[in-house]
Amino acid sequence: MVNKIEIITTFLELQKILRILDSAGVSGYPIIEDVIDKGHRARVIDYLEGHALTNGYIMTICSEEQEDQVVEAIRPILKKFGGVCVVSDAKLIID
Repeated sequence: MVNKIEIITTFLELQKILRILDSAGVSGYPIIEDVIDKGHRARVIDYLEGHALTNGYIMTICSEEQEDQVVEAIRPILKKFGGVCVVSDAKLIID
């Protein structure tokens, strides 16, 4: 079993999140840019600001130890800038 981490964060903090993943030894993750968010306040679309106000989505798999390290490191970023991190158990089909 592995853990799956899904993160949605502001584009401005995306590189910081990627550095955290790298420092925890987590690799091999897709990144989807320009994710539109329908949060508590409203749907956010701002075509004039470019990437500044958009979100990015990252999905990765990792060990439980890596998950603990990543979650603790990104918690302050999510609290300050918003976003979400979901962790779930997963089964790796091929490795």
